[in-house]
Amino acid sequence: MPTILIATMQTINDLRLAVLIDADNVPYSNVRGMLEEIAKYGTPTFKRIYGDWTKPTVAGWKSVLLENAITPVQQYSYTRGKNATDSAMIIDAMDILYSGKIDGFCLVSSDSDFTRLATRLREAGMKVIGIGERKTPESFIVACDKFIYLEIINTAVQPETAAPKKKKEKPADSRQKNDDNEQQNQIKRARRLIASSISDLADETGWAYLGDVGNLILKKQPDFDPRNYGFTKLTPMIRSLDFEIDERESGQQHIKHIYIRIKK
Repeated sequence: MPTILIATMQTINDLRLAVLIDADNVPYSNVRGMLEEIAKYGTPTFKRIYGDWTKPTVAGWKSVLLENAITPVQQYSYTRGKNATDSAMIIDAMDILYSGKIDGFCLVSSDSDFTRLATRLREAGMKVIGIGERKTPESFIVACDKFIYLEIINTAVQPETAAPKKKKEKPADSRQKNDDNEQQNQIKRARRLIASSISDLADETGWAYLGDVGNLILKKQPDFDPRNYGFTKLTPMIRSLDFEIDERESGQQHIKHIYIRIKK
């Protein structure tokens, strides 16, 4: 049986990652799922979490630190209204960068204050993965190589169809109708993004290698993830959006590479 090599957005790399968590701006739920997600991209060499552990607002984190081998870093709030935690996390990030022991960073926060840090780390040649809630400001999202929403981690995936099934709505229920319209608009925007990326990379016959398309999509939109649209991988999403797919064998091991193009 031939081996099928499928290019997806989740390529496993052997990167040494520094995982830095802002306890003030992300929830403590699904920590294990978050670390499993990070493991897809590399090995967490550093795992540190920053916060003022005297505050009751971060008490929920304490029970999950030991079982996940995350080192807590205490940072007191010296002045009301000022976030000293951010400064401590930024200083540590730069110290780790200059140590030369890692290949990339995973910044877990929903705070736009880390935008400049992400930019600086990328300027130094580091791979930067951001993880945060959907409320994360756009400035931080686009400063990362890839940004993953916490809401899609450990979330059950819906059946893989391009158009979500519409629920029976009550005559007076306009909210559900608005939600359905927004979902349809998101799918249309995703299809335009994929189509434009195919056009940018296509050969004379219109075909583009799926792996290259996936990489270009991330450069254009770092928070793009098939799971945002109810799909486990990029390939099923491509199929559902009615693009042409061609699986081509390459080499003596019968490895298949996937190419896609816009239907004429």
